[in-house]
Amino acid sequence: MKAYLQRLCENESLTKKEMTEAVDYLFSNEVSDSEIAAFLVGLKMKGETVEEIAALVQSVREKSLSFSKKIPNVMDNCGTGGDGSKSFNISTTSAFVIAGAGIPVAKHGNRSVSSKTGSADVLEYLGINLNLPPQTTEEFLEEIGISFLFAQHVHPHIKKIMKVRRDLRIPTIFNLIGPLTNPVQLDSQLLGIYRRDLIDHFAEVLKSLGRKRAVVLNGAGFMDEASLQGENHLAILENGTITRKTLHPEELGLEIFTNEEIKGGDSKENAQILLQVLKGEKGAYRETVLLNAGIGIYANGKAVTIRDGIDLAKESIDSGAAYAKLQYLIGKSRSYKIGVV
Repeated sequence: MKAYLQRLCENESLTKKEMTEAVDYLFSNEVSDSEIAAFLVGLKMKGETVEEIAALVQSVREKSLSFSKKIPNVMDNCGTGGDGSKSFNISTTSAFVIAGAGIPVAKHGNRSVSSKTGSADVLEYLGINLNLPPQTTEEFLEEIGISFLFAQHVHPHIKKIMKVRRDLRIPTIFNLIGPLTNPVQLDSQLLGIYRRDLIDHFAEVLKSLGRKRAVVLNGAGFMDEASLQGENHLAILENGTITRKTLHPEELGLEIFTNEEIKGGDSKENAQILLQVLKGEKGAYRETVLLNAGIGIYANGKAVTIRDGIDLAKESIDSGAAYAKLQYLIGKSRSYKIGVV
């Protein structure tokens, strides 16, 4: 590890083989917290390459719990976090809207690291079991059309690294690669990232992971979600080709809201916002979810355009389908706890 740390200090990138070896050491019992912290900060200061990101993702996925069942047309809409916006749980709320539109969603997420409330925190507050075995997760995904994969549970080898991340309290490469490490075999993906300079990098990594379609986006104000505040930057992967696009909410007939207007709070407050949106309450929260869910439905390929995706998102909420997905998942999760499933 000393040699790799020296390379990073000298602003030198690691090859895919070197990165794989370094990551294997990070996951070993021999590494110290100080070495983990130095490695993460060194990568961040140097700037992560596509090869380094891909090698880390591959190593994490290889060490995760095994999800062997191939479920057709499944997608994820996880963001990286780390944008400091303190927004409500946009992608988590949007996941139920996407599922309500008829797209299976394997929602990958974690507890809060750099924000106030993570997806796992709000879903746990709502009564969803975070520690389902792979077989049950796959059963829920097939039966309900949505399931949650708790990162700390499905990636048991990262516990020591998570401790270091919490101590550092700054975004690192593990904030960036979280959405890429979903162990379910995904066909499509919407990935929000707080670093606009890495949009193309992440589109390339998703291409290497075999996604048929994907959208990588950075929102106005450098959010890791699409924002109604202004211009959003997108990289669209389709048929092996990556194209860039900017998107303003006015192009889609959506009202402008600032990022300040979509701030959230603790688990209880964010759970209430999620419920309000899924029950059809109008306002900035709903409009933000419509934008993000609409892009997700487009990323999956069910909608030909993002505007069409937004229309399907509206239908998912207004018909009660999105809220029904949440209630069904809560009910099945509680049944599992008492051994009924």
